[in-house]
Amino acid sequence: MNDAHPTVISRNPADPDDVLLRIQAPGAFTTVDTVERARAAQPGWLLAGAAARSAALGAVAAAVEAAADELAALAVREVGKPLAEAKAEVARTAAIWRYYAQAPFQPTGEVHETAAGAGLLLTRRRPHGVAGLITPWNFPFAIPTWKAAPALATGNTVVLKPAPEATACAQALAAIVQRVLPEAVFTVLPGGATEGNALVSAADVVSFTGSTPVGQAVARAATSRGIPVQAEMGGLNAALVLPDADIEQAAAHIAAAIAGYAGQKCTATSRVIAVGAALDPLREALSEALRAVPVGDPADPATVCGPLIHEYARDQVGEASRGLSVLAGGTVPDRSGWYATPTLVEKVSPGHRLLREEVFGPVASLLAADDLAHAIRITNSVPYGLVTSVHTADLNTALTGLDLLDTGMIRLNAPSTGVDFHLPFGGSKASSHGPREQGRAALDFFTAGRTYTLAPAGSAA
Repeated sequence: MNDAHPTVISRNPADPDDVLLRIQAPGAFTTVDTVERARAAQPGWLLAGAAARSAALGAVAAAVEAAADELAALAVREVGKPLAEAKAEVARTAAIWRYYAQAPFQPTGEVHETAAGAGLLLTRRRPHGVAGLITPWNFPFAIPTWKAAPALATGNTVVLKPAPEATACAQALAAIVQRVLPEAVFTVLPGGATEGNALVSAADVVSFTGSTPVGQAVARAATSRGIPVQAEMGGLNAALVLPDADIEQAAAHIAAAIAGYAGQKCTATSRVIAVGAALDPLREALSEALRAVPVGDPADPATVCGPLIHEYARDQVGEASRGLSVLAGGTVPDRSGWYATPTLVEKVSPGHRLLREEVFGPVASLLAADDLAHAIRITNSVPYGLVTSVHTADLNTALTGLDLLDTGMIRLNAPSTGVDFHLPFGGSKASSHGPREQGRAALDFFTAGRTYTLAPAGSAA
């Protein structure tokens, strides 16, 4: 096990000279020790009972709400999230903690009659032990929360390894949670690949969100140990626009899904598929909508598209659109920070990287389809299958095609971005591995089913 101790550095992407923190990563052995402390704390947390766990999660929700302004400002500064989105994420974070605060009182199993004779058969769900959570930087409060809250509600303890770029946000969340929970029940472990690998090697259940290559490696490592694992990874999401759609509304929704938070969401739209006669009006409306997107300082309440997280990420947007027919954007604003303008391109060849790879930025390709069947084939032609938005006034047409889309989520007349935390979240193919996140699905994932046979003493075998 490599136990090197590199420095974790977090910078403000709107002002790269602003360094939020510079700390030494703990290394692999410290990571394993942290998991062992969490494992020792887990029985006490479970035996504290449903009321104690419910009260603790509810108290976290209240504390997040009380610190909402400070948390939102930190997300703006550390990960460049526009202020309006940062405030919405913090509100969502509190709502998730409150939602799962009710989970400890939910039934954990069922009672059945035996097939023959006296006795009872019981099913019951029990926690795995230590939940190892590896989270990205783009939703620095909400994603750790929608993993940690159900894990804690069901009696697991948690070790969270956040992305280095979101370390300060993770520490702020931990400071709130740790004031409420017993020692070692929730721990944040900063670091990079070394700490992540060690966490996967030691935890009892693993939940990951991040890039596809890393997620696939995490899934292989956890599966080889025989422990439950879920991995939420990339997307190459399409928006299908039919000729009968409200083109102006569709353009507004799609522009928001391309450019919101500089396209740095796994649910962002990166392919726009215009069906038949929708192509020409959509080209004009969407180009205009993207040019109108406010780009600038994420601390400005009017900003929709702030900076990208790294200089490399900013450069990837320009590189991906180079040499293509650019309908909107394609430039780098003349300002400090890692900004790119929302970009729409067309005449993209089938083998181009924009149609094969996720470019995590505000860039999308406009594609033409002859009819709905053709649009569905284009949608399904990529390695990913997270979410598709469909824009049409004809519900019958939509329902005819929805089941043929190879994506985990479908949004009708709405942006591809935006999900409800009380429903399952996940995709198909290279977008997701393992059971769904969020909602009641998360409670199932963080527990293991058991079957009990209760036979009366002295009964025949």
